[in-house]
Amino acid sequence: MACWLYEGMLLFGVVFIAGYLFGTLSQTRNALDNRHLLQAFMLVVLGIYFVWFWSKGQTLAMKTWHIRVVDTQGRPLTQTRALLRYAASWMWWLPPLALLYPLGLPPLEVLVLLTGWILSWALLSRFHPRKQFWHDAWAGTQLIHQAPAPKRIR
Repeated sequence: MACWLYEGMLLFGVVFIAGYLFGTLSQTRNALDNRHLLQAFMLVVLGIYFVWFWSKGQTLAMKTWHIRVVDTQGRPLTQTRALLRYAASWMWWLPPLALLYPLGLPPLEVLVLLTGWILSWALLSRFHPRKQFWHDAWAGTQLIHQAPAPKRIR
């Protein structure tokens, strides 16, 4: 989870730059104008970020925590498999977000629902035979610990 939080801090910069670029290029004056187009743009930007880094083996946060994503045979991910992992990883967010519009919940209830879902989804990994998250199982990927390279003495 520490890697996940660190990834979120790094993504703040990615989302900020992408949002600024979108607002500038689309000449959006109000934050609610082009909202759905901005959300779709961010989905694509985040997809590019994760698919590119996962196909290289690690995101910046994963490098810090010595975590690598590989397929079930231990090989680096193809871009197709990384895209599949990205799509499957939206299961962390989509189910509670899908209830926003039909139920019209106030923000605090949305936050409680979202937090409860994320905790439940994380706990469901304990029921997987290899104790991995379900989006990894569905995508045929796994996270492994990669020991840092030994430091060479000069």
